[in-house]
Amino acid sequence: MTRRSPSVSLYAALIGLGLAFSPLLPAAESAMPDKPQTQSQATQSVQSAVDRKTTDQGVDKRKRIVSEAVTAIKETRHALQALEQGKRDDALKALEIATGKLELLIARDPKLALAPVDIAVFTQDLFAEPKTVKAVIGEVKDLLDDGRVQAARRLMAGLASEIRFSITSIPLGSYPEAIKAISPLIDQGKIDEAKQALQAALGTLVISDEILPLPLLRADALLVEAERLAGKEKRSEEENRSLEEMLEAARQQLELGEALGYGNRDAFKPLYEQIDQIEEKSSGGKSGSGWFDRIRKQIAELF
Repeated sequence: MTRRSPSVSLYAALIGLGLAFSPLLPAAESAMPDKPQTQSQATQSVQSAVDRKTTDQGVDKRKRIVSEAVTAIKETRHALQALEQGKRDDALKALEIATGKLELLIARDPKLALAPVDIAVFTQDLFAEPKTVKAVIGEVKDLLDDGRVQAARRLMAGLASEIRFSITSIPLGSYPEAIKAISPLIDQGKIDEAKQALQAALGTLVISDEILPLPLLRADALLVEAERLAGKEKRSEEENRSLEEMLEAARQQLELGEALGYGNRDAFKPLYEQIDQIEEKSSGGKSGSGWFDRIRKQIAELF
């Protein structure tokens, strides 16, 4: 399931959605659960930290939106609307404003290739065990072998757990010149051609996606809590159990991330090995610092 935020707007918190069941396969025939599978208490305990992280990421990306580019798009659409209403002078004025904003933008940053004008946020969260994901992948392969491509596609659609930022940008290498070429068409009375050119220019906007894998974000949040406990001297028995649970939950989230393809096997293998090492170092109530630096850096490199 996905949810789209309002245009150029980010929710204060991004809500994780449960796994959507594909209607193409009855529950009895598929490993795909019809409801989210239960998450460990340790994993649930870091959800607020994950929400803060994703919200901060969204706010940072929104800061990249360029006001001049937003105005240029707004005026381009205004020009098209004016031509539809037979208001040539209004269209020319709108195009003049759009051109001025684009020229200002290019003069300020000649190397800028894409000027962001909009960000939409999509959330798809998968609450499932790694073994469930692997079973579903096996079913997808079987469906493809049987030629049931659409059934496989529907089932595959549920195999993601991520925040996706969809960023719309103006291509500065072509859009400004395309806009400049429209005013002469209007002056010559070629209104239909001008409208077509405006629609074509708007059709060149570039949409790029940036992905934040939720299992990896959760693994990192769990390791942050585990690091805090591991650095504490004279831990209580309850704290020792919590540390063990945090490390095990982090391992499971990494396994889920690997099963979903957010990195290859070679990238995940050293992460599991480091968790093993941390478990050994912290066993028996031992404490220390610096144990988590490498693993957290490597997780960050995956996204």
